[in-house]
Amino acid sequence: MYNCLMNNLKVKIEIDPDAKDCEVTIRCSEVDARVLSIQRALSEMGTPGSQISFYKEESEFFLPLSDILFFETDGGVIRAHTADDEFEAKYKLYELEEKLPSYFLRISKSTILNTHKVYSITKNLAGASKIEFQNTYKIVYCSRNYYKALKEILTP
Repeated sequence: MYNCLMNNLKVKIEIDPDAKDCEVTIRCSEVDARVLSIQRALSEMGTPGSQISFYKEESEFFLPLSDILFFETDGGVIRAHTADDEFEAKYKLYELEEKLPSYFLRISKSTILNTHKVYSITKNLAGASKIEFQNTYKIVYCSRNYYKALKEILTP
């Protein structure tokens, strides 16, 4: 058995030679943001298919999801935007929502955002808030309906 303490989080690893599968149990007094974050990280570790194929003209590209700033619909086509390029994704937006890791978040009817890439948000009380990314001219807008969820993810 191994024990350690990290940021007021007790981690215990039990070695069982007879165990058929690896099992993770979270014991807590309540489910808070920290517990949800741990659960999300664990579920993403085991999620197959974190690689998505992207297309541009006649070529197929295999980009890490961490390079994607956002996905948006454009005339029925889903576009994946990086800092300096864009590619087509052969999915519907709702399919991407199910496939992408939890740090991707729907921020409007037509956009899914990589929350790890957000540089700034300019809040607009009357309408959509502007989201900017570092080292690129690209921007997206978060509708008022999705703003609260975005803020909760960005400031846990």
